Amino acid sequence: MKPTFKNATDWEKADILMQPVLFLVMDNLRKQLEKTNLVATYEEVQEPLPGHQLSLTHEDASVTINVWDICFKVCFIDYQFSSNQSSQDSMMVEIDDSLFNEDQEINWQNLKTKAEQTIQTIINNFPEI
Repeated sequence: MKPTFKNATDWEKADILMQPVLFLVMDNLRKQLEKTNLVATYEEVQEPLPGHQLSLTHEDASVTINVWDICFKVCFIDYQFSSNQSSQDSMMVEIDDSLFNEDQEINWQNLKTKAEQTIQTIINNFPEI
């Protein structure tokens, strides 16, 4: 699902966050999946946004999540995964301001913690993501 921003400030903050969030998400996926029996595979996709899709599998259960959706879950307040949505749908999003400090710089500790928690929630709730 494509995010729609309520204002230009949220868009600018998302622009600042996306690269470090993508790095943290991928690093945490690797670290946390090593501790599980889940098999992870990635596939390049073009819709709804160019990027990668993560498939998690264990025995007869599997789930597929767009990596950008995981990043959006970290960056935005109450972001819902878009597995049941059309690629043409959009969602109004709001930046999680706790990811920034008083000087409007990235709060690295909060960002790392939220990325870790998001990945752990995905793994803990497999396959009902």
